[in-house]
Amino acid sequence: MTSSTVASSESPRPPRPNLAFRKVRGQRSPGEFAGAVRRAAREIGERVSCDARYVGRVEAGEIRCPNYAYERVFLHMFPGRTLADLGFAPRSSVRGRGARDTEDTPSAHPASPTYGTGETPGAYETYEMQDAHYLYETHDNYEESDVLRRAFMTGGATAAAASLSPFGFTYEASAAGRPARRVGTGEAGALEEAVRRIRLLDDRHGADGLYRRAAAPLRAAYELLDAGAVRQTTADRLHAGAGELAISVGWLAHDSGRFDDARSHYAEALATARVAGDAALEAHAFCNTAFLARDTGRPREAVRAAQAAQRVARPLGSPRLMSLLALREAGGWAGLADRAGCEQALARAQSLYERGPSEADPEWMSFYGEAELEGLEAQCWSTLGDWPRAARHARRAAHLQNPHFTRNIALYTAELTDDLARGGHPDEAAEAGMRVLDLLDEVQSSRIQTMLAATARVLLPHRRASGVSAFLERHASLPRTA
Repeated sequence: MTSSTVASSESPRPPRPNLAFRKVRGQRSPGEFAGAVRRAAREIGERVSCDARYVGRVEAGEIRCPNYAYERVFLHMFPGRTLADLGFAPRSSVRGRGARDTEDTPSAHPASPTYGTGETPGAYETYEMQDAHYLYETHDNYEESDVLRRAFMTGGATAAAASLSPFGFTYEASAAGRPARRVGTGEAGALEEAVRRIRLLDDRHGADGLYRRAAAPLRAAYELLDAGAVRQTTADRLHAGAGELAISVGWLAHDSGRFDDARSHYAEALATARVAGDAALEAHAFCNTAFLARDTGRPREAVRAAQAAQRVARPLGSPRLMSLLALREAGGWAGLADRAGCEQALARAQSLYERGPSEADPEWMSFYGEAELEGLEAQCWSTLGDWPRAARHARRAAHLQNPHFTRNIALYTAELTDDLARGGHPDEAAEAGMRVLDLLDEVQSSRIQTMLAATARVLLPHRRASGVSAFLERHASLPRTA
């Protein structure tokens, strides 16, 4: 193992809570504050993947100094304050890069950036450059990056090797076919980061361009499980991370129309949850299984899977999670044409949602806000054939959605397009459909394309209505996904 970039005489220090940062968060939940950070980033043209866990790590003192993008965002959010005012340590005290300790800003657009010993790739690039290779984003914290890099990049000739990939990591066994050492917290952390990156990319761009490339990280995750962990806490993190990654890859398959693959991945996640005794992971796996069952014409299975998820999730103490699971159940009842059952589940979902966020809300639920609640209710009324009601909820969903979730905005607007078309408003449907087509330059989702194709068939008899012909012609010119 090569030596750390931090001097050996420097003993590890326990993190000191960042009380100043906690103070500026105020009464907002970590998730709400993370949303404010992302909005502030967009205001100044930055791109950060802030979520509730990142906020928690800052407040716990695990992130002693933010990277340059976060620094600019925080100083934009709190004018007149310095990083020190926000409770952060000087950058020079956390770098561990003696040769460059005097530098406070990245060099401007180096043609071929080079990295010092143990330096995080991208840490000294301008963020305009990092934008150009967005799939290769670095970790949010220098110290953590050093730990992960050492854990993955410094094995000996016979050790298992691992390297960063667009989704966070890959992991390869030794030439003998078995890992030569047990894995630790570094690998667990990189696995968790890979899950976050996949979710972030899906939120923005949809699943079609991501699914095949996610197979390697998933294989790597289960190789990590096979390797075994030094501590039980690390083993638990590996099981949870591998299961969440299986669900994320399953969702990419689901959203890109590969339903058999999705079912297999969700089942793998469920098995992992059962082996590890992880109720949160089990609830998530059942949640996605219910959604898939609804989408593939098995509404009774959707109801049963959603009810199973609620039984498992009830002790976890997250009303928002229970609200989402009630919506999954509502979708199943709608598929069974049981309006009363659907309405009861929808009312329960709304009541649970109104209890507000809590610290027990799972990290993966960052997408679930009022917009998603409206969007899923719209789908229920659409399935029941109540087009005007479905259109009202779909319109609200598209209006309320955070701009970060480009894929969901396209989805809700596609839902609105179909509801308007089927509800006898072809001109309004064509106008909404044009907005979806505008978003397809950024979003690759077979689900959305399938919805638009169905809507186009509904609109064919209405070619003479205002805007319909233009929509149909533009839709017909779309490249077809494989």
